[in-house]
Amino acid sequence: MERPADLFKILSVESRVKIIELLKCKGEMCVYEMSDKLGITQAAVSQHLRILKSAGLVESTRQGYWIPYSLNEAMLEKYRNVMNKLCSCGCKGVVCPPLLGDTKKGLKEYKEQLENELKLVSKKLNDIDNNK
Repeated sequence: MERPADLFKILSVESRVKIIELLKCKGEMCVYEMSDKLGITQAAVSQHLRILKSAGLVESTRQGYWIPYSLNEAMLEKYRNVMNKLCSCGCKGVVCPPLLGDTKKGLKEYKEQLENELKLVSKKLNDIDNNK
């Protein structure tokens, strides 16, 4: 992707943002799983994934008939830096609790996001330890 404006164009479609959020929270998933979670057709999910993949934001590897998709962490980090330049709250890309609201539901969602992030970090640490 050449320009930051291209990223905004890609992320201007809510379903694509939801796909990224879903992969971030749940990890590797295939089209039918995303379709069920998002409540959109498999064809629609496939089209959104094609665009996200061409932008380098998601990756896939065929495993027989199953094609799991995952986030391209390196590319996300690259674009996170672009987005951080626009953020004025000082969060450095972390979801700001005030944006979720002070409601019990909002705080529970934030807690779940943090727990999922911690699981991903723990998994990466285990992967690093296992590759030594």
